Amino acid sequence: MIVCAKLLRLKFIHDMSNPDIYKERVPRRTSRHWIRRVDYEVSEWGDPKQPLLFWLHGWGDASATFQFVVDQFSEDWFIVAPDFRGFGGSAADVAAFWFPDYLADLDRLIDIYSPNEPARLIGHSMGANVGGLFAGAMPARVSAFVNVEGFGLNDTDPGEAPARYRRWIKAGRSEPAFSSYPDFSSLAERIMKRSPRIGRPRAEFVARCWAAESDGQVVLRANPRHKLPNAVLYRRAESEACWRNVKAPVLLVAGSDSEFANAADSRLNTGSLDLPFPQASTVVIEDSGHMMHFEAPRALASAIESFLA
Repeated sequence: MIVCAKLLRLKFIHDMSNPDIYKERVPRRTSRHWIRRVDYEVSEWGDPKQPLLFWLHGWGDASATFQFVVDQFSEDWFIVAPDFRGFGGSAADVAAFWFPDYLADLDRLIDIYSPNEPARLIGHSMGANVGGLFAGAMPARVSAFVNVEGFGLNDTDPGEAPARYRRWIKAGRSEPAFSSYPDFSSLAERIMKRSPRIGRPRAEFVARCWAAESDGQVVLRANPRHKLPNAVLYRRAESEACWRNVKAPVLLVAGSDSEFANAADSRLNTGSLDLPFPQASTVVIEDSGHMMHFEAPRALASAIESFLA
């Protein structure tokens, strides 16, 4: 079990003198906010006087890895990116993680950074699903939404509920664990296998965003209870009801070689991935998988800025 105190003792290493590690162009800073009983770490880039963007990372990721896209923006932005509860530097010692909490946390975060103006949201994967639900539940609070591979899950059968609850109960009897690594390069190798276009320097950078040294091992900066199965079945009709209620324009971004995009390949030609956002357009990033902020940051930055323009 990784509790708050343990997470805060981990040594977060960013050795910028190592020539094999990506060198950031736009400096990142962090701030901390107490949000709904969670000690949130928030990454920030740029001048707070510039137009504001929120970046919402995916499952297992952390806010700092948006650095590659930040460095490719041609315009000046003030970018705010939280580490969601239990990921990165946001310590959360809870028994389980519930998806609605991410929406409520985002609501408080927008209160802090944009209390009087609707927000521009960019989300990847889990973060994009959070953004889509939030934009439908609180449509007046979102002015634009870039959905990067957050297209929801396959629908489930209510008949699966007893087995799902049973699985959740049994899984909670023991503490899950993430793998540890002998060094950051070993983790970087794993990252390159999953995102082959990332390259060694960016993979080494991501490894240091995702993990920290503890007792001679490199361990992920994430609460392993994220690995517990969700007790509640995914009900796609509920997500689509939220998507239909989004009032902001939406850009759907897919990677040409992503397993998510491949699953939706027959729908790409509709221009909106056949998702029921009222004002949606689609961009497909060529030569990119699911983690396109790792593999194609320049193309993603260009797509985002063209849409927001």
